[in-house]
Amino acid sequence: MVKPVIVIHVGAGALTRSAMSAEKEQAYREALKAIVASSQQILSQSGSALDAVTEAVRLLEECPLFNAGHGSVFTHDETHELDASIMDGRTRDAGAISCVSHIRNPVLAARAVMEQSQHVMFTAAFARKQGLGMVEPDFFSTDARREQLHHAQAGEGRVVLDHDGRRDVAQGDPIDPERKYGTVGAVALDSAGNLAAATSTGGMTNKQAGRVGDSPIVGAGCYANKNTVAVSCTGTGEVFIRCVAAYDVSALMDYAGLTLEQAGERVVMEKLLPLDGSGGLIAVDKAGNIALPFNSEGMYRGYGYVGQAPWVGIYR
Repeated sequence: MVKPVIVIHVGAGALTRSAMSAEKEQAYREALKAIVASSQQILSQSGSALDAVTEAVRLLEECPLFNAGHGSVFTHDETHELDASIMDGRTRDAGAISCVSHIRNPVLAARAVMEQSQHVMFTAAFARKQGLGMVEPDFFSTDARREQLHHAQAGEGRVVLDHDGRRDVAQGDPIDPERKYGTVGAVALDSAGNLAAATSTGGMTNKQAGRVGDSPIVGAGCYANKNTVAVSCTGTGEVFIRCVAAYDVSALMDYAGLTLEQAGERVVMEKLLPLDGSGGLIAVDKAGNIALPFNSEGMYRGYGYVGQAPWVGIYR
């Protein structure tokens, strides 16, 4: 018998303790615990892994603290473009949505793509026909995110991590160094032994309009296979795409015989870093083992096995 578990993340990046007030850290921790607990409840009642990750990500999209749904970051044009994906490890069915600005919960749109179409990825046109909750774009806006955008636009460079993990400043596309990575995601294993994963994001602060990262790309930012693992990623989206990071964890387990911990470490620490890929991932395998590796200064994360108190963390 497997022990059901839910694992969530809400972004990785330059999360220095000195820049985090005690009040803000407590707010993040309380939100993480509450969302883990809600998803545990679904799993404790024999709910599916797919339902658990859907609800976890929907709740994350509703929380203005996180960069998905309400509270999403702005593009350079001061607009919102949201992406999401979901995958059922039992069937390997998947759905994704990209560059949407009127759908309240992109993860629900991604699930509708998976369940109501023959395809995997759509833009907003499909979602409007499914009767999903629609909102005006300003629903996603918060004063904090607008201030973040203006701060990024006023900058002359961007913070990156070198191969030794040190902070450096590179000239070029100015983005917010403190909240570069804000994707949210969830993975789960249910009592029937099924796995599922979901990922959602508002993208990168000050991103060029039309830019799409790894979050809605199956195999890059999200992947689930009942025979191996469910994975959700957060970080430098372009590098996660180039490395097909989420699928690579599964492939290393399937073809190379690595454990979940070994596969996660190989991808995050050995494959992403040489390409300047900063961030991390969350994963759960078919036996209920979990992994939460990251190579950045911090990653908001939490998990909860059914019957146990939620655990949450931000730093190492």
